[in-house]
Amino acid sequence: MKFKAEIDVMPHDALLDPQGKAVSNSMKNLNLSQISNVRIGKHMTLNVDASNKEEAGKLVDEACKKLLHNPIMESYRFTISEQ
Repeated sequence: MKFKAEIDVMPHDALLDPQGKAVSNSMKNLNLSQISNVRIGKHMTLNVDASNKEEAGKLVDEACKKLLHNPIMESYRFTISEQ
C-alpha cells in the first residue's frame, strides 16, 4: 500500500529561534502586533510503501530519528494517510 507522510520539524521551545524572532518583530511594522511568538520550522512530505499504516508510521519515525531532525535542537511530529 502507498501512504503519504506529512512531517513537521520545529525548534525546541527553550531554544532561540532567530528567524521566528525576526518575523515576530516585523509583524509590528506591518500593523499586525496581535501576532507574536512566531516559530519557524520545516514541513516535509514523503511517500511510503508499507503493508499497513502502523508499519508506515514506524518507517517514518525511524527516518525522522536517523536523518530528518536534530534531537538536540528540534522536535517532530507526523501524520500518515493512505494515498
